[in-house]
Amino acid sequence: MPSAVTQIPAASPAEAEAHFAAEFTFETDCWDVHDALGKGADFVLLDVRSPALFERGHVPGAINLPHGKIIASRMAQWPAGTLFVTYCAGPHCNGAARGALRLARLGLPVKIMAGGITGWIDEGFALEAGPAQATA
Repeated sequence: MPSAVTQIPAASPAEAEAHFAAEFTFETDCWDVHDALGKGADFVLLDVRSPALFERGHVPGAINLPHGKIIASRMAQWPAGTLFVTYCAGPHCNGAARGALRLARLGLPVKIMAGGITGWIDEGFALEAGPAQATA
């Protein structure tokens, strides 16, 4: 008798390749973000949590912009084509997806940093405390 794992067959290798390759167009991970920030990031990192949570601890270099405040007039301060990477508390939080959806609806390129703050800490990277910098 097949297990719950094998009861539904796996996708073909070609389907699996297309699926997993597509995931990289939607997300990045904490390690790659950390590495890029250390080299001079070519994207804008958005912490979409509340200002209070941002102040308690955030990824160094991130800009605090709660997902509900992502609007066209605010995003106009960045050049066209700027890639935005959103993150929130972690896998148990959908704030990064909410922020990414708002950015996509504005026609902006976006990825999610998988794992959020939880993933960042799990990788052994330090958080920075302090208030958010004002954005336009």
